[in-house]
Amino acid sequence: MTSRPAAGGGRWVSVDPERLTRWFAGFADRHGEPAATVDGAALLLTAPDGAVAECHPPPGVPAAGDVAGFVAAALVPRRVGLLLARRAAVAVGVAHGTDLLTHKVDSSYVQSRTAAGGWSQQRFARRRGNQAQAAAGSAADIAARLLLPERDRLAALVTGGDRRAVAAVLADRRLAPLEPLRAERFLDVPDPRLAVLQKAAALTRQVPIRVREPVV
Repeated sequence: MTSRPAAGGGRWVSVDPERLTRWFAGFADRHGEPAATVDGAALLLTAPDGAVAECHPPPGVPAAGDVAGFVAAALVPRRVGLLLARRAAVAVGVAHGTDLLTHKVDSSYVQSRTAAGGWSQQRFARRRGNQAQAAAGSAADIAARLLLPERDRLAALVTGGDRRAVAAVLADRRLAPLEPLRAERFLDVPDPRLAVLQKAAALTRQVPIRVREPVV
């Protein structure tokens, strides 16, 4: 389980589905038995002392109106597409639960920067732009090959890495059928590697919970 401050107050905790029942029990022990309501896709738990837990289901998991249903839905393994991209690297895969069923990791050369100015700077910018475009095209080829045949079996498409790099890949018109599956969740991961892709499959299953403590 990880924890980080939440913008606007409170904190975010990320809980593995297998630990949810214990987490919910701990919340009730600390704050009293909460009332459950549904707020969009989130399960909202409001405790007698004013503490609130805003529980968001993993990508591809339907909303539930009570704790038992929420936990049961989160525990079901689902087939999820993964697309991680940064400036010169991409990792694409299909996961079922934490298991990678298929994957491909690739990298391309894209120049970083130069101190030159004038025409040299402009030539560098054009060359770097062409390299980045070629890298995005290669990444789109991989995504089309691995994800499009799975499109009808995917519960969601989860992306991560660098938002501009991901957007450049998904701008390829061939990948338009994947857009309705794209989850709001965006994974903050380092340069895509196989180990990073494997970890992303596990991160995708986690339940983000925003906890607001009672006002004293």
